[in-house]
Amino acid sequence: MILDTNALSAMADDDPGLAAVLSRAEQVVLPVIVLGEYRHGIAQSRHRTSYENWLQELLNDCLVLDIQEPATHYYAEISLELKRKGKPIPTNDLWIAALCQQHSLPLLSRDRHFDLVAGIKRIGW
Repeated sequence: MILDTNALSAMADDDPGLAAVLSRAEQVVLPVIVLGEYRHGIAQSRHRTSYENWLQELLNDCLVLDIQEPATHYYAEISLELKRKGKPIPTNDLWIAALCQQHSLPLLSRDRHFDLVAGIKRIGW
């Protein structure tokens, strides 16, 4: 299961609604984009050190997905599809969606705009 940034943040804050969802995941997968967004957020936090320590521990137990050339095809397809629909989504979320399609993995996210992307199963909590 791929985590969006809001899911990663909720996980860090021990959101009680996430425990049941995450217990069903075979593996927690973090796109490098999500790591960048999350680290940007914690760099501004008063609790930076504790969040960085928590993240480092989590990284020992999950897969980090980089963007490789095949993902660019999915990115272009999704971007054009949403543009035709008149429903663009943020660029970082296009990359996350591309990785979900490429790896055929569901996405844990509260962002409903992912529902506009064909072929992605968004799991909310």
